[in-house]
Amino acid sequence: MDFTLNEWVHMAGDGSIAQAAVKQQAEETGMTEEQVRSIMRSHLLCMQEAVQTGLDEKLRSVSGLSGGQAALFLKRMKEGKLLCGNLLGKAEVYAMATAECNACMGKIVAAPTAGACGILPGAILAMMEEKEVSVEEAVEALFVAAAVGQSIATQASISGAEGGCQAECGSAAAMAAAALTYLEGGSARQCVDAAAFAIMNLLGLVCDPVGGLVEVPCVYRNVGSAGVAFTSADMVLSGIRCPIAPDEVLLAMKEVGDALPSSLRETGDGGCAACPSVKALLKRNTMM
Repeated sequence: MDFTLNEWVHMAGDGSIAQAAVKQQAEETGMTEEQVRSIMRSHLLCMQEAVQTGLDEKLRSVSGLSGGQAALFLKRMKEGKLLCGNLLGKAEVYAMATAECNACMGKIVAAPTAGACGILPGAILAMMEEKEVSVEEAVEALFVAAAVGQSIATQASISGAEGGCQAECGSAAAMAAAALTYLEGGSARQCVDAAAFAIMNLLGLVCDPVGGLVEVPCVYRNVGSAGVAFTSADMVLSGIRCPIAPDEVLLAMKEVGDALPSSLRETGDGGCAACPSVKALLKRNTMM
């Protein structure tokens, strides 16, 4: 499959991007539509299991930089103290839990990458728990997200080494924004508008992993990007149209990614990775 966002909207017609994506995947693989949906259900289950792994308060990564933080986040949420409320709060907690699961070598769904693995699951699972979204509705939303991710991958990039973290967390936020819009009854056009808003808000985000590890600042960016997904969906669901053609936003994303210096494209040479305090932290943890 190699379609632009506008082509996905056209293929959806009076239906949904989810239906178009399932049909296209079935035709491409030779599987039945039910087999295609079954695979996506298994991905959803993996997402749920990753969250549970990441919420373990005893979880720690080899570097010592990650693990146990999602549990602290969850504790504050259970106390009713999160400023953003339960829906977004739960999405953020689950996004961090999934990212920490990844950092600690747990099994995750790369959505679309390991570095951005928490954003889409956080959004979908929070909707399932707080808005009573069914498993089948969640699966449909994941197909919407997948279609958006495919368009980004083919027109821009989902690689931090190629396009910075806008290509990872930015892409994941766009996928989640489209999925959330779908779950709230948004049209195919609104789904891609939401994706474009998410990209616009994270355009230029650099990839600067401390110590070359997918932990700092990656784990925390998963949390923040989940918030971008929700605000992007809320804008379009309020009737706000993206003033720029969504596919043009993706082309702008590619242009910006190409312009980033190599020090800000996953090399660990610039940005947060170059801060003296994190270098000292890495040295201290290595000596422990």
